[in-house]
Order: sequence, then C-alpha cells, then structure tokens
Amino acid sequence: MARRDKARKFKRNRSPITWLLRHAQMSLSSLGRLSRNPISTAMTAAVIGIALALPSGLHLLVDNVSQLSSSWDGSASISLFLNENVNDEQADTVRRQIALRPDVGETRLIDRDQALEEFRRLSGFGEAIELLDHNPLPAVVLVRPQERIRGAEAVARLAEELQGYLEIDLAQVDLQWVARLGAITGTIERGVIVLAALLAGAVLLIVGNTIRLDIQNRHSEIEIVKLVGGTDAFIRRPFLYEGIWYGLIGAVIGLVLVLGALYLLDGPVQRLAGLYESDFALAVIDPASLLGLLLGGPLLGLAGAWLAVGRHLAQIQPD
Repeated sequence: MARRDKARKFKRNRSPITWLLRHAQMSLSSLGRLSRNPISTAMTAAVIGIALALPSGLHLLVDNVSQLSSSWDGSASISLFLNENVNDEQADTVRRQIALRPDVGETRLIDRDQALEEFRRLSGFGEAIELLDHNPLPAVVLVRPQERIRGAEAVARLAEELQGYLEIDLAQVDLQWVARLGAITGTIERGVIVLAALLAGAVLLIVGNTIRLDIQNRHSEIEIVKLVGGTDAFIRRPFLYEGIWYGLIGAVIGLVLVLGALYLLDGPVQRLAGLYESDFALAVIDPASLLGLLLGGPLLGLAGAWLAVGRHLAQIQPD
C-alpha cells in the first residue's frame, strides 16, 4: 500500500503542470538572481544587444536599399537620341509614333534648344558653348515603359526594338547604375551574413564566459547540492535560464537600438527623398526579422550557457 502511494505521488510530481511550475519557478529564480546584480547584468546584456543590433540593422538597411532599387527598376526610362538632321517637328512626330506603342507608358520630347540649355546649365561649360556656331546636340525622346515592362532584360528588349527606328541614332537604357547598385547590395548581403555569424559566435563567448564566472562563484554551493544528491540536470537548469534571460534582455536592447536608429534616420531620409520628388520612407523592421531577433537572442544565450555548464560543471566534484 505504501509503495502504491509513493508511486502515485511520483506520478503526480511528474505531471505536465508540475513540470511547468518547476521550470517557471526556476526561471523566475534565475531572473531574480540577475536582478540582484543590476550593473553587471546590464553591461553584459548591453554588449549582447549591440552584437545583435549590428547585423539586424545592416539587414534592415539592405532591405530598404533593395526596395528602393526595385522601385527604380520598375520606373526605368529609355533615352532615345535622334539623328542630327532630324528637326523638332520630325522629332515630335517620332515621339507620337512611339507613344502609340502598347508597351510604352509615357513619352517626353527634349528638343535641341532645350537640350543645349540643360547642358549649359549642368555642365559648367557655358562660356565655351557660346563660341559654337551651331547647336551640336540632338533632340532626345524620353520613354517610360508600361508598368508590366519590369526588369533590366525587358527594358533592354524594348530599347532594341526602338533602336530600329530610322530617326533614332542611339537608344540608351538608364538602368545600368541600378544594376550596379543591385550587385553592391548583393555583396553587402553576403557580408551581413558573415558578420552575423561572427557576432553570433561573440554572443556565445560572452554568455559562456559569464556563466563560467557564475559557476566559479557558486562552486561551494554546487558541491553541497551534489553531496545531498542533486543531479547535474537539476544544477544545470538555473544556469541555462540565466543564459536565456541574458539573450532575451540583449535582444530587447538590440531591438531598441535598431528602432532608435530608424527614428533618427527617418527624417533626413525623407528630406533627401523629397529633393528627388520621391515618397520613399524607411521600412520598419518586418515581423520575420523581429521574431528572428527576439528568438535568436535567447537561443544564443541558451547555447552559450549549455556549452559553459557542460564543460565546467563536470569538473566540480564533491570531496
């Protein structure tokens, strides 16, 4: 009868509710232990937060640049330089013919006088241009493709077709610098991945070293727990929760740093976009990145604590 009572008591102790209560108690106990050393806890969490904020902020910056380049890609234009012997009336006729195409959304003519005036204003060679006895610049037709014509290849194919007009001497796609920006963005993305991996390793080392020092400070306590029959799993548990708390607090600090940086940059970016008549605004951190930051920090803290505890706990044996 006594054995049955002990078995029933053991089963009750191993119920899911009891298991959750024990872990919740251990988690709050670990948080309370950290709160008793607020300065050291804040310093460690701040270092972790900075390490997490750097790749998160760079990733967000790359996403904004990618979105900006995508919008430029969709609004690419084609400059059609007409032959020198084409007068303004003929140039306007060519513009109207091109505007009738189903794959062309908008056209604008820059006649030879307008081209010369724009070149004089922007080039800084106004005095030299006055010495010319004739206007050497051709008329230009600016073509904006339809919205469905997106991407560098589609715009390049349209430019090749427009090159077939006899009055057109050169069709130039104003998209090469956007392609270069995309290549630079791809390189930065790869660099962000490498940086994130390095900083993740740094977080593991920071948490692991912090937990190692905590284990050394509680060396006598751990020996006593082992003497009275405490298992390694029982001793390991509070240190693991400390690593999780370090990672979570660091992730929150990193999130605050990223959002603060966005707030500081939002105004200047909007003013710069306004100078180019653009409505571009910095995108706030997306849900996937937010979830990755808030989960990545605790997971890295747990991994760092697990490595430190597994290595140093086995070295402590009661005499």
